[in-house]
Amino acid sequence: MSTPKKAVCLLSGGLDSSTCLALARRQGYACYALSFDYGQRHRCELEAAARVAAHFGVERHLVTKIGLDAFGGSALTAGIAVPKARSAAEMSHGIPVTYVPARNTIFLSFALAWAEVLESSDIFIGVNALDYSGYPDCRPEYIEAYARMANLATKAGVEGRTRLDIHTPLLRMTKAQIVTLARDLELPFGLTYSCYDPDPEGSACGQCDACLLRRKGFEEAGIEDR
Repeated sequence: MSTPKKAVCLLSGGLDSSTCLALARRQGYACYALSFDYGQRHRCELEAAARVAAHFGVERHLVTKIGLDAFGGSALTAGIAVPKARSAAEMSHGIPVTYVPARNTIFLSFALAWAEVLESSDIFIGVNALDYSGYPDCRPEYIEAYARMANLATKAGVEGRTRLDIHTPLLRMTKAQIVTLARDLELPFGLTYSCYDPDPEGSACGQCDACLLRRKGFEEAGIEDR
C-alpha cells in the first residue's frame, strides 16, 4: 500500500478553508493543518479550526502566533469598525477595511516553509474569487504568481526534488456551490465559524460581510446552516 501524499492545508475554521481541508482528505492526502493567531479580533475562529482539524483526523494541527496587529491597518487587527449590513453591490466593489495587509502572502509563506520541511509538494488554500469581499490576495493571478515565486524560493525547488502545487479548488465557485460541496463532503457546518465581529461570548454578529456571504450561500443552496 502506497504512502499518502502530504499536504499543508491552511485552516481558519471558516466554511471555505474547512471545505478545502475536507476535500484534501477525500482526495487521499495526509493533511497537516496550519492556522494562525495573528491578533485578529475574531480569535474564536481558532476554536473552530481545532474542531474541524480533529473531526477530519489531520496528521497535525499547528497554530502559529504572528503579530499582524502590530501593524494594524485592518478592521480585523486594529480599532477600526467592521462594516455591517452592506449590500451585495457594496461588497462587490472596492477593497474593504477588513482586508489584512499581505495576510495571504504571509500565510502562504509559512505554509511553504512547513511543506518544504515535510517534503510536501502540495498546499491547499480556500481562496475564492467569486463570492468574496474584494481581497486582492484571493485572485487567481495572485495565486499563480505566488506559485511561480515559491518554486524559485526553496532549496527543494532549486534542487528539483519537489515542485510546489498550490491547490485552490474553491477559486471559481459561488458560495452556494461551496455549501453544496461541503455537504457532500460531510462537513458538519456547526463546527465552522465565519464572523468578523463576534460578541464577547463568541456569537456571530449576523451583519458583517462574512456573515452575510455565508447566509447568502446557504439560502441559494437551499441548505440549512446548523
